Amino acid sequence: MLLKHLAVAGFRNIGAVRISPGTGFNLLYGLNGQGKTNLLEAIYLLGSPRSFRTARLPELIGHDRQIAQIQGEVQSAGTLNRIRLTLEAAGRRVEVDGKGIQRASDLHGRLNAVVFSPDDTGMVRLGPDARRRYLDRAVYTGDIGYLHSWHGYHRILKQRNHLLKSADRTGLDTWTEQLAEAGAEVIERRLRYVAQLNGMLQRHYATISGEKETAGIGYQPEGVQAEEREIIRGQLLELFARHARSDERYGTTTAGPHRDDLMLCLDGRPLKSFGSQGQQKSFVLALKMAEVDNLQAIFQEPPLLLLDDMSSELDARRNKNLMDFLFSREIQVFITTTERSPALLGAAAHCAVFRVEDGNLTFEGNESHE
Repeated sequence: MLLKHLAVAGFRNIGAVRISPGTGFNLLYGLNGQGKTNLLEAIYLLGSPRSFRTARLPELIGHDRQIAQIQGEVQSAGTLNRIRLTLEAAGRRVEVDGKGIQRASDLHGRLNAVVFSPDDTGMVRLGPDARRRYLDRAVYTGDIGYLHSWHGYHRILKQRNHLLKSADRTGLDTWTEQLAEAGAEVIERRLRYVAQLNGMLQRHYATISGEKETAGIGYQPEGVQAEEREIIRGQLLELFARHARSDERYGTTTAGPHRDDLMLCLDGRPLKSFGSQGQQKSFVLALKMAEVDNLQAIFQEPPLLLLDDMSSELDARRNKNLMDFLFSREIQVFITTTERSPALLGAAAHCAVFRVEDGNLTFEGNESHE
């Protein structure tokens, strides 16, 4: 999968930018606050219904602008698609090859991208919300049906919570049954994804760290000890029944997949509590490599890799392991750093170099780093 051309206008602090990226490494360098991460975000949004950064739609449109546009030409499976994303305060429009699409599923797989940013390392230390956001985003990239099931669950959840806050709770049982049905599908898809990723994560962590610990990622929904959707549904109904009193007391649904956590472990112990900073970075890097392998297995071609602010994240040993991985997969990579010749690219034969300054982009040529 290759991004052949990118045009961005009115997106965050970016005025108007057009680039034809290299097929391998692309370095976007510049001082902090110049728009490097914004460009990665623009690329990501060409293939995803939501940003990898937590932001409301109006925040994506530049100051004093009414509209933002992102356009990309993406080569995938021998086919070239032109994707155009238009952002306005009222909503977003997506066109593929000049035809508007109405469903996010129509965009799925058109541009696959894996992001590695400092925020991903932070999710180890933060609460369950951050890890759930990561999980939901990761599952969707490889599972076209997940977004529909996730939206369905949250739509029902909103209705159930509305009833819990009202004096008249007529119909609560019906909404509870629907929530268990929708929640069972969300959980089933999450469980399947985590099981696929876990083995890949373990292999990459062992390579990166060179240490004896065993990395693991797990998902154990509260009250659920099954993998089949119908059994999960029954167990969720039992869970909701146990929490009925607290739900009514607080006026909200206090248990379910919207409250679950993703477990990140070393030797079966929580990474957050027992992993050093270096181990946490190795773990997240291995997780991203596992995401790349998973998407390559599903789509039969590697996704794009977006590496944000790598100068602050990786030491020399992890740099080498990452580069070895990327060379073996022939992945198109976009890297943002503050340096023009970062140590990260020490083994890269060629790299297209772009300077980012005040939302503008200047191509500075192809540079050898051998």
